[in-house]
Amino acid sequence: MVQYLPRIADGELRKRMEALGAVAIAGPKACGKTATAMQVAESVIRLDLDAGARNLAKVASPALFEHPTPILFDEWQVEPSLWNQVRHQVDARTGRGLYVLTGSATPNDDVNRHSGAGRIGNVLMRPMSLFESNHSTGSVSLASLFTNPTAHGLGNRLDIVDIAKRIVIGGWPELLTADEEAARFWLDGYLDNAVEVDIPNLGSKRNPARLRRLLASLARSVAQATQAKHIAADVGGANGPIAAETLGNYITALERLYLLENSPAWRPHMRSRTPLRQAEVRYFVDPSLGTAALGIGSAELLADPEALGLHFEALAVRDLRIYAQPLRGTVTSWRDANGHEIDAIVSIRDNHWGAFEIKLHEGSADDAAASLLRFASKVDVSRHGEPRFLAVLVAVGSGAYTRPDGVHVIPLDALGP
Repeated sequence: MVQYLPRIADGELRKRMEALGAVAIAGPKACGKTATAMQVAESVIRLDLDAGARNLAKVASPALFEHPTPILFDEWQVEPSLWNQVRHQVDARTGRGLYVLTGSATPNDDVNRHSGAGRIGNVLMRPMSLFESNHSTGSVSLASLFTNPTAHGLGNRLDIVDIAKRIVIGGWPELLTADEEAARFWLDGYLDNAVEVDIPNLGSKRNPARLRRLLASLARSVAQATQAKHIAADVGGANGPIAAETLGNYITALERLYLLENSPAWRPHMRSRTPLRQAEVRYFVDPSLGTAALGIGSAELLADPEALGLHFEALAVRDLRIYAQPLRGTVTSWRDANGHEIDAIVSIRDNHWGAFEIKLHEGSADDAAASLLRFASKVDVSRHGEPRFLAVLVAVGSGAYTRPDGVHVIPLDALGP
């Protein structure tokens, strides 16, 4: 039996179960939702595998809820009517943490499906961060950066080859012990299944060739605010750009499978009148999907430092999102019309925020720190408060430290929640 590695979402799940009658865990297939839910479940009902359970759900049979609680309903979206039944059961019974629902796709909007507000809590899961997969020491806590003026700690001493491999293999629990070649086969199958099975199962026909071109175009756009019209041209190929509505439907399908997770633009009040760009920066939920869509491995990344830098940024943003979630934090990007860019802004409650520049090498820290300080000087701190921290997140570094100008330099393999 494969040993369960603790996930950051474990704590979120338990907190919500203590407060609410049910919890829904959402996220892409194979990110570990079921394994996490099984740590707290007394009964497990797999809706995607158990035809009898699906039939009981269709007829709203009370027998479905007679198992010992907490009951895990795995892949609940296979029978969307189950949502309302769980909601009614929470109303009818006393107690907390009675049901856990896991889902790897957002069902079609249904006017008959009611909000779970006050009854069903939500937890979003992603593939594993470097800290969760034991590739980061976590000696520098994201939470502590909001309170501690210094950052010190050693990483796992990953080198640039190790980082490239972590990008290509990704954070999928099934690939924890896989080598790169095996991981690439697995990821090819994962994307094939998304195109050939999962997206058609959402209820509308899609063109598989166009979907594959879309995935490749999005992979080339990783960590960039590429306009939709350019992606539409890539997808259409020799036949010309596809219609904006068609592109929107394709992207919506990928979002419903939790495969995409863009960074919206942070739009603070600024001291100058320089307009801010509002386009989202494009990312997959895990960087391995981007390299798989392009059919490249670590050797190709290492031969192209610019591409390696962009895909490393995707790896770092994935981890920042995972670490920020328990803080109820958001990760956004910032760009102004003059071309000044900041890779990641982490915002938590009480108007607290911090900013990261993401670089491959520690040698880029001087320029990155100058960019962060210049950015901070533009923000109207009378409305937003001073930044709690400014940090350069690097792929390869000797260890975390704080520069004389107050900017932290942190290797990604030293960062944790």
